[in-house]
Amino acid sequence: MEFRHTPVLSKESIFYLKINPDGIYVDCTLGGGGHARAIAECLGNGTLIGIDQDLAAIETASATLSGFKCKTIIIRDNFSNISEILAKVNIAKVDGFLLDLGVSSNQLDNAERGFSYMQNADLDMRMDDRNKLTAFQIVNTYDEKQLTKIFFEYGEERFSKRISKAIIKARSQRPLRTTFELTDIIKSSMPRQSKEGGSHPAKRVFQAIRIEVNGELAALSNALSEMIGLLAPGGRICVISYHSLEDRIVKQSFKSWCNPCTCPPRYPCICELEPMVRSISKKPITPGTHEVEYNHRSRSAKLRVIEKLVADNQDEEV
Repeated sequence: MEFRHTPVLSKESIFYLKINPDGIYVDCTLGGGGHARAIAECLGNGTLIGIDQDLAAIETASATLSGFKCKTIIIRDNFSNISEILAKVNIAKVDGFLLDLGVSSNQLDNAERGFSYMQNADLDMRMDDRNKLTAFQIVNTYDEKQLTKIFFEYGEERFSKRISKAIIKARSQRPLRTTFELTDIIKSSMPRQSKEGGSHPAKRVFQAIRIEVNGELAALSNALSEMIGLLAPGGRICVISYHSLEDRIVKQSFKSWCNPCTCPPRYPCICELEPMVRSISKKPITPGTHEVEYNHRSRSAKLRVIEKLVADNQDEEV
């Protein structure tokens, strides 16, 4: 299946990256290459590094990015390994990082990947098929306590315990192998009124399992902590998130860099910790009405941006 993905907040991302034509930029979530192409179009003699763990994305983006003047380096890896990735290509500092988090349209639309509760397929959900952990293993081997925990923490599912009990009971008869089998169990374990209107009843559980399979939140947290040290003065980090768990990690990381002071409120600062970055937008940038109508998967997107300080340590909106 051809890798297709409509880049979300593309114009806004390019604007806020404030691209230097001779700079070095990293698209940490390459996907189909939509954002990366937009970056490449702004580069002259600069360098674009594209990272993705999905082989289909690597193959598609390689074709998409061919023919540009800038130097292009495409790497199949998880962006949580950003320090090692850049070390291997002898790059010490970067002028901009872009992360477009979550699952791509191609991964959702390709039934064989097992990401979607709307299409029947084997339970998989791996973004990188080299990894051993799959949705099948989680659903069929995690105990009730483990399932409840990930459904509640990663999916914010209020019926986590009921769903976990139903899964344990069903798999005691035979292993759960497909997305529709899991979806039916989720539906049957939830109160009728909870399934009326709103989002699909399986949405939150599928999100939770996908995050667990791919270690998404840990990867994000680890990557951000590495990126701040790899960012050149004046460089920027742009992150597009799609649900509250991702956005909370990004927001808290950015806030701690903007204001690292550990002293009690209303007391003089004695820790002498200086801000490392400035916030570029006080509030997250969100898609306009036209983009949401054109690409409904963009409706929950939030773009947050910070800039590495050179000398000025005052937050301001740009």
